[in-house]
Amino acid sequence: MNLARPLLTLLAASLLAMTAMPAPAASQTTTAPPATTQAGSQVFYQIFFRSFRDSNGDRIGDLKGLTSKLGYIKHLGATTILLTPLQPSPYYHNYFATAFKAIDPAYGTMADYFAFIRAAHAQGLKVYLDEEFQYVAEGNPWWRKSICKPHAKYADYLLWKDASHCVAEPFMGRAKWLSYTGKSYGIAMVNLDNPAVKAYFQKLLLFWADPHGDGSGHDGVDGFRLDHMMDDLDHKGLDKDLFAHFWAPIIHALKARRPDLGILAEQADWGYGTKWLTQGHVNMVFAFPLRGALLSLDKQAIVKAIRATDAATPAGKRQVIFLENHDVDRSMSLFHGDQAKARAAAAIELMLKGDPLIYYGQELGMRGMQPKNFGKSGGIPLSDGIGIPVREAFRWQANLQAPGSAIWYEGSKPWWPDRYNRSNDGVSLQEEKARPDSLYHWYR
Repeated sequence: MNLARPLLTLLAASLLAMTAMPAPAASQTTTAPPATTQAGSQVFYQIFFRSFRDSNGDRIGDLKGLTSKLGYIKHLGATTILLTPLQPSPYYHNYFATAFKAIDPAYGTMADYFAFIRAAHAQGLKVYLDEEFQYVAEGNPWWRKSICKPHAKYADYLLWKDASHCVAEPFMGRAKWLSYTGKSYGIAMVNLDNPAVKAYFQKLLLFWADPHGDGSGHDGVDGFRLDHMMDDLDHKGLDKDLFAHFWAPIIHALKARRPDLGILAEQADWGYGTKWLTQGHVNMVFAFPLRGALLSLDKQAIVKAIRATDAATPAGKRQVIFLENHDVDRSMSLFHGDQAKARAAAAIELMLKGDPLIYYGQELGMRGMQPKNFGKSGGIPLSDGIGIPVREAFRWQANLQAPGSAIWYEGSKPWWPDRYNRSNDGVSLQEEKARPDSLYHWYR
């Protein structure tokens, strides 16, 4: 894979020169860079699902709300929607599932889900689901029905610290993890070495990819994002050799049924991802080191990162190029609101030969940074709430509290009082559509 297009160094230099220039004055027409037509085979639009679009007034993003806004995503120029998990979970982000073959009731029904898939495909959009099944939250039947029951049906579906199966192997060494609501829940490691577990997840992914079981992929997703993918899960030596014994057989089965299916790994070390692309048998990884270079807007750092990423990417494999996602600070905050820098970074991202990813609201310049003083004395308690600032509601209207706004965190402290996005701050689709020189029009 060759990330760099001809004369990339000259391109980078010219774009970086823009950072010293003011944003263009308003005019009746907007000239956008032709990057979206020159990028890779697809342009991802990643959505933090709970925060995108509410359809029923409960302030929670849902499937019907997303379906109603597919035209916006298509018009923006994206080709592929990447969703965060939809499964039920005690956590707002829906990682750490309590059920896998299910839809969080707050998001809708399975019928709503398939209606969304059909509507997306009708508009020529692909859909990728985010999957994480290395862990479960308490309440999952595998845990609930086997705790202190070493001979129960699901007893070997989890990893246990004791022979009596009363203490599950905890996620990252913590018995309980705090939610932004103030409640705490346990998270346990799944026994991925159990053949029954592997068979279950293989069947699960085949269902999402090919619901009718006929290989047509009709009503199925077009790919998966594999969250926190590792060969030795959390370096504990408990779930190990996963590339060869867990992931490879599952991916082989998926490809046998759906050869066109895309498999995108989040490499857990946030490195170049070579091992994942080769031994892990995935199609794509995230260009984490390149992201850092792009945000620096340093020409030499960018060129160096491009060359290193090229060298680390085997032929036929791809890198997903991004500035933002649900785990990192928003680029506009990192640029301290500098519109010219945001435009330059966006242009370079989209002009590189790879599969660019736009995180919902990035095209508007939405801001957000995760607190750095969490878990410290006098700071914010360590909870899932620390991610809320980079997962705030998509700004459809100038009024943050307008109907359809997915402000599910309204009233929570400190997240609502300290929110980044405010009514009439100029960072909304309504406001930016009216300004021909806005960042939104630049992305389009």
